[in-house]
Amino acid sequence: MTRILMVSVGRKRASAILRATEEYEARLRRYVRFDSVLVEPARLPDARAGDAREREAAALERRLPDDLEFVALTREGEPWSTRRLADYLDEMRTYGRPGASFAIGGAHGLAPRLLARARTRLALSAMTLPHEVARLVLTEQLYRAATILRGEPYHKGP
Repeated sequence: MTRILMVSVGRKRASAILRATEEYEARLRRYVRFDSVLVEPARLPDARAGDAREREAAALERRLPDDLEFVALTREGEPWSTRRLADYLDEMRTYGRPGASFAIGGAHGLAPRLLARARTRLALSAMTLPHEVARLVLTEQLYRAATILRGEPYHKGP
């Protein structure tokens, strides 16, 4: 079974977005081995954005396993359709690759060294999204991609 890990910078705050994300996480776990990890933001002033990215990169790297393909989420990434994401997951399964780690950066994005390490750079949107929204969108799209691979129709959200 394909393993998917989502690592992101942020805090877990009770909200409708968090409830929706948790609902999609539960749905996704029916299809793949899915885990989600949050690391604390660096909490540095904007003038020290580079330092914040580096601190957050170190925390993210500690959670990224070497055996999973690394996908960095960034506005400058490739804009994939849900079908393309499903094809990506299918290729992993077909060729015996264990899975993928998806990383979502903090307020200042991902450090350049993490972007350089990524096998794929993926864009959820050309717009900047709060990490809570990015987590929801990514989890929902992974779920929909998994249902495509199972031949199931799209399901309505929570």
